[in-house]
Amino acid sequence: TSMTSAKIQVNGVHLHYQLTGEGSHAVLLLPGMLGSGQTDFGPQLKSLNKQIFTIVAWDPRGYGQSIPPSRDFPPDFFERDAKDAVDLMQALKFKKFSLLGWSDGGITALIAAAKYPTLIHKLVVWGANASVTQEDVRIYNGIRDVSKWSEKVKKPLEEMYGHKYFAKTCEAWVDGISRFAEKSDGSICQQLLPDIKCPTFIIHGEKDPLVPQAHAEYIHKHIKDSR
Repeated sequence: TSMTSAKIQVNGVHLHYQLTGEGSHAVLLLPGMLGSGQTDFGPQLKSLNKQIFTIVAWDPRGYGQSIPPSRDFPPDFFERDAKDAVDLMQALKFKKFSLLGWSDGGITALIAAAKYPTLIHKLVVWGANASVTQEDVRIYNGIRDVSKWSEKVKKPLEEMYGHKYFAKTCEAWVDGISRFAEKSDGSICQQLLPDIKCPTFIIHGEKDPLVPQAHAEYIHKHIKDSR
């Protein structure tokens, strides 16, 4: 099946996306911190069933090929990504679609499913969290300096961004996400979880080095009928 790679103007920025498949079930793949459709979802773009699904992988603003603008992290950056993601799918003329989000993309997907319930068909998240604890901040600070990252993880991102943008954006992300821990409950989107009405599947890696398992359990507990 052919793959479309293009940009479309959404909310004043040009967002890059890849699209493949001709199935009736539209699915949006949402990448994690510093990720893009290509770096985070190569296997899914290749292997998801093209007869059943139409698959879209996007680069959030400031990531991947959705530069310019440079990436920044205002207090509402997850809400901004959620609106961009939904508006992108609407600009591509999908009436209803499912969300597959990993890490930050999982948080974005949770917010989108809660805020735009009539548009979201099904939801799958993995490596996501709905709040930030002091322990999380300690873990995030451990990855602040990208020169300490393993070659395997670092290489594709350095190739995509160049060292300077990659290093600077990672530091800005740590500062941006750590800000949630300053709130009394540390919430990113905890209050929105009960608003999610679509079928929801939560996956968590037992050895996830960045997101402790309690986060997945919290999300499961607060989304009715989730699995």
